[in-house]
Amino acid sequence: MPVLEVKIGNLSFKNPVLTASGTFGYGLEYSQFVDLNILGGIVVKGLSLKPKQGNPPPRIYETPCGMINSIGLQNIGLEAFKKEKLPFLKKFNTNIIVNFFGENLDEYIEVAKLLDETEGVHALEMNVSCPNKTSEWRKMGLEPELLREAIKRVRLHIKKPLIVKLAPQVTEIALMARICEEEGADAVSLINTIPAMVIDIKTRKSMIGTLTGGLSGPAIRPVALRAAWEVAQAVKIPVIGVGGIVSAEDALQFLIAGAKAIQVGTANFINPIATVEIIEGIKQFLIEENIKDINEIIGSFKE
Repeated sequence: MPVLEVKIGNLSFKNPVLTASGTFGYGLEYSQFVDLNILGGIVVKGLSLKPKQGNPPPRIYETPCGMINSIGLQNIGLEAFKKEKLPFLKKFNTNIIVNFFGENLDEYIEVAKLLDETEGVHALEMNVSCPNKTSEWRKMGLEPELLREAIKRVRLHIKKPLIVKLAPQVTEIALMARICEEEGADAVSLINTIPAMVIDIKTRKSMIGTLTGGLSGPAIRPVALRAAWEVAQAVKIPVIGVGGIVSAEDALQFLIAGAKAIQVGTANFINPIATVEIIEGIKQFLIEENIKDINEIIGSFKE
């Protein structure tokens, strides 16, 4: 059987298939459909220091080849996660990555420090790119110097692997990735959802309570693939590809483009076992192509 193991920083993943934050709950919601031991890693729903209610409804609207969401990072808060969700996750042999954010930089640092001290959390994914928030932290993912300062200060307080999730709506995403690398990030994940909207032509109002939301799903895959390829050429740290991946073929495109791992997001809503099918599909492709190690295809794109 081919080797599927990949490394991100000093962390080993049994395969390159992870879940995307906000699409797999806290893991236990999908445990009745998926053996969580099979996954390379689980990225849990974004956490803040205190619980958050999120945005007013309607918060989700289906679009051609995708969906718009404006959940607003609703979550149960860090302490409730540690008490109510993490004990269950610790039963499984997979990497647990916590996506986190704060309303300001000081809160980012506080959440990161607490997560760094938490047993059972293997890595942190720093969310600086959610399009559904208006807080000052959203600017971190859009303005290079703010991003630099944020990563520099967070990195000073943590030892665990740090992944930074990047926004697509920037002039030069490779520049943002290089800043992450220079300030000590262990990896970057990209892309987050793309700002979008839909209008009801009869009411002439938005279909989303916050007027705009984040577009995800297969509609954004070509954009995400281009971004992953561009960033993989610009940095030495691992790239984690995210955006519209629903099949093994999709995932393999990202790996060939240079991504070290991928995250499956919207596909989980359509097919709860999408992650497992993608792992099996990757494995079958490697067997058919007589490839012994998945690392042989990572970054193998031919111009």
